[in-house]
Amino acid sequence: MSTMDDQRSPATVLDLQLGCEADPAPAAAALAAQPAGQADLLSEPVPHVHPLTMQPPTTEPLTDEQLNQQISDMFSEIIKYAHDLGQNIATEFGLTGSDAMALFKLDAPLTMKELGQRMGCDPSFITTIADALEKHGLARREPSLRDRRSKNIVLTPEGVTVRDRLCQELMARAPWCTALDTGERRCLLGLMRKMLKSRGGR
Repeated sequence: MSTMDDQRSPATVLDLQLGCEADPAPAAAALAAQPAGQADLLSEPVPHVHPLTMQPPTTEPLTDEQLNQQISDMFSEIIKYAHDLGQNIATEFGLTGSDAMALFKLDAPLTMKELGQRMGCDPSFITTIADALEKHGLARREPSLRDRRSKNIVLTPEGVTVRDRLCQELMARAPWCTALDTGERRCLLGLMRKMLKSRGGR
């Protein structure tokens, strides 16, 4: 690969490799420019080869408004699916969704206030979560080394084990893990990072 290729942004390289935003117009123009016999040959259907597009070739292209609406609808569906999946898996482990989320956030000892900030919850609700985790033997409270007036929530060895099992189960059933191959997941990650980078501007 040339030096210029090496300097392309990750998102650009992914687009080129996987055709995430491929435009059919250049290919159509190239086909039209072929001699009559060759154009007919190229347009001849190939046995056992499935079309790359999800819609019939005769389908009219989506307008920008339609495209944006469908993307918005798909994001809503995926978020709902991921939320429901997380809740169901937590229930299988005898936990609530909030309990499971706390396990993931507790990658280090945290005060109630810090855990509440990470989870976007009121501190009073964090007390309920901490009580539940302690009841299941997954966490314990201990004095904070930085502020003796505060208590840290710390995962027990059992809590670490359950957190790891939850993570494995989520990754085994998450739609981006089950429906996409490695290249598609890399493409998706690159596009998501690109969108997050654009926050605050257009």
